[in-house]
Amino acid sequence: MNQFNIQQHFPLIAIIRGVTPDNCIQVAEILIEEGFTMIEVPLNSPKALESIQILVEKFGDEYLIGAGTVTTPDKAHAVIETGAKLVVTPNVNQDVIRLARSAGCVTFPGVVTPTEAFDALEAGATGLKLFPVSSIGLDGFKALKDVLPAETLCMPVGGVSAHKESLKPFVNLGANGFGLGSACINQQ
Repeated sequence: MNQFNIQQHFPLIAIIRGVTPDNCIQVAEILIEEGFTMIEVPLNSPKALESIQILVEKFGDEYLIGAGTVTTPDKAHAVIETGAKLVVTPNVNQDVIRLARSAGCVTFPGVVTPTEAFDALEAGATGLKLFPVSSIGLDGFKALKDVLPAETLCMPVGGVSAHKESLKPFVNLGANGFGLGSACINQQ
């Protein structure tokens, strides 16, 4: 894989929950055509590791492919074994972050509080997934962003839609990207 420099991109992570090995390439091709450079398959999707492996083999040289809902070191290890380079968690598990970072993965652990955010950064997280951002809103996002180191990558996830009106206020407050799931993916 070419060295993926996240700082050169305004990352939009496509969260393709529910994708299967049979349709993952088709879904990913559509998302890539729409400009997504990062694709996350949550581990609670059917045969998630198989889908991730397929996507890594097809797109891993040009795009950042990986897993979401990675909650334990064992799950992180399984994801790393697929060749994935993106590990996203709904929580802060410092062991998961350290393992993924030591394997060269980009990590976005889920945080809501300053304590969680600083614990994640201390463990070496690439950036922070503010999740669910709907629970803290714009005011909570701003308050959290204000206390973090200026270089911290912050990505609101969970409660933002793929519309400019939803994204722009977060961008104005310093969001560095977004994770979009049901907001941009309709599996039906």
